Amino acid sequence: QVQLAESGGGLVQAGDSLTLSCAATGRIFSSSSMGWFRQAPGKEREFVAAIRWSGGMTLYADSVKGRFTISRDNAKNTVALQMNSLKPEDTAVYYCAAAAATWAGVLTSEVAYTYWGQGTQVTVSS
Repeated sequence: QVQLAESGGGLVQAGDSLTLSCAATGRIFSSSSMGWFRQAPGKEREFVAAIRWSGGMTLYADSVKGRFTISRDNAKNTVALQMNSLKPEDTAVYYCAAAAATWAGVLTSEVAYTYWGQGTQVTVSS
């Protein structure tokens, strides 16, 4: 079993930066690809960013490319999402997710992920 806990959400103004963190416990973190998704009110959950367990390749949604950066620290079992130049449309609940160990398939779909955190609210005011 894997437990994921997000932190770092909050209320910021447009143009500000915020860093979300996800702490993983329960099994070998280093062999799990990790992702961030978000869900805005009245919308479906959408892919934001992901980082592979092997090689550290990163993926981003077009809407956040160039503004958000995903990173991981295997020694601390954490994955972070650095968010810069935030916009009101970035307002959402952000979820951390972990894929099954050594998963090598697509990472932009929810179906790739086995474990999910409870989410953290990010609100960007204009």
